[in-house]
Amino acid sequence: MSATVSPARRPALLGRTTVKVVVAISVLYTLLPLLWLVLASAKNRDALFGSDLLSLGDFSFVQNLRDLFAMDGGLYGRWYMNSLLYAVLGAAVSTLVSVACGYAFDKYRFRHKEKLFGLVLAAVMVPQTVLALPLYLMASEAGLVNTFWAVLVPVLFNPFGVYLGRLFARGYVPDEVLEAARVDGAGELTTYTRVALRMLGPGLITAFLFQLTAIWNNFFLPMVMLSDQNLYPLSLGLYQWNSSASVSPEYYPVVIIGSLLAVLPLILAFVLLQRFWRSGLTAGAVK
Repeated sequence: MSATVSPARRPALLGRTTVKVVVAISVLYTLLPLLWLVLASAKNRDALFGSDLLSLGDFSFVQNLRDLFAMDGGLYGRWYMNSLLYAVLGAAVSTLVSVACGYAFDKYRFRHKEKLFGLVLAAVMVPQTVLALPLYLMASEAGLVNTFWAVLVPVLFNPFGVYLGRLFARGYVPDEVLEAARVDGAGELTTYTRVALRMLGPGLITAFLFQLTAIWNNFFLPMVMLSDQNLYPLSLGLYQWNSSASVSPEYYPVVIIGSLLAVLPLILAFVLLQRFWRSGLTAGAVK
């Protein structure tokens, strides 16, 4: 007696197959540019412009790496350190400020609270390119143009991080725990730093990752604020080299391998922090 699939099971199997196909195509579409970047970074200039990108010949990854850090007196290494400083320091300070603001919006009562939070939500929808010119004029008045602070200060407040901070404060920090801490004699600052902040771990990690990615990929603001190459982040420095490649083709291999190395910190950050993020979300789901 042959086994048959019931009509009710066929649509479910077809639906799962369709989902798997769509997911596979999406993953392939996402990974193809990264695969091309990895392969192209290991080729010399002649192979880069030829049709043998997938071949095993003309392998010059080490030489491209040497050329990258030797180009223009080692500017790439300085750009890399600038990006790390802008992104890590800016994301860390922005995360602390944003989560603290979100906690205050959720746990305290004050006049016009919801109206002010509405302004925060409105700021989320404003494109950063629209704010570049006002920020430049303000930085010019303060004498900060073409300085480290011109790029760092504008990213220290993140409206979306404030929104996330309020959501996580509402979901992870019960009011009863705060009241118990106050009854035990803890002040508001002590309650926040020693009680609430520990519960807000997933919110801190989430806001940090979002802001780290945004600052690391920030391009327009540094382009407006900076003219000194020694202050450039990677995004602006690689753009400048890529613009010069049309005149000097020797820049093409270093731009490609430089782009590959520029992706690594973000991948490393997500790999190292995802377990804290996922464990926190799981803990919140069973409370």
